[in-house]
Amino acid sequence: MTQIGQDNGPNATDEPGASPDGGALDSFLGKVSGSMNALGSAWIFVLMILINIDAGGRTWFAAPMDGVVEMIELTLVAIVFLQLGDATRQGRLTRSDGFFKLIMRKKPAFGRFLGALFDGLGLAFMVIILWGSVPILIESYREDFYVGTEGIFTAPVWPVKLIVVIGASLMALQFADFARRYLTGTHKNS
Repeated sequence: MTQIGQDNGPNATDEPGASPDGGALDSFLGKVSGSMNALGSAWIFVLMILINIDAGGRTWFAAPMDGVVEMIELTLVAIVFLQLGDATRQGRLTRSDGFFKLIMRKKPAFGRFLGALFDGLGLAFMVIILWGSVPILIESYREDFYVGTEGIFTAPVWPVKLIVVIGASLMALQFADFARRYLTGTHKNS
């Protein structure tokens, strides 16, 4: 079922995560992005518990929990990249597409071109993120970068950098698949 105001991107059908043309890539993207979204949601729950323990410790015992601030700072970007793929896949990215839908009704071929162009730009943007993130991941792993204060709390940085690389790779594949569907006319509105 489509929700009011839900974006009906090139993969939108009546079933979340399903595509009109199916395929191995689509199935893979659906499973991986759904799993990453669930992991991101679980991590938000864990952070919420840590924040409450920290606040309670500060308030009642004048003893905050070490490392909570560092964990929040470190993992917010990871949560975004864990959930971005599924949000895009399900058509939940914030954008105004009223004009695009009008073009798709009046001039479907031009609309498909614009859809492919938009998704091609999304693909290019994710490739740029990967281009910058992979060297940072390698360096943070080799040099053992961490956040926190030695002796009190430290956490390695590389797992978050890895999540950014995996999330950006997933998004690049998703945008490539969306662009392919617009170009071949296999999206919902064709």
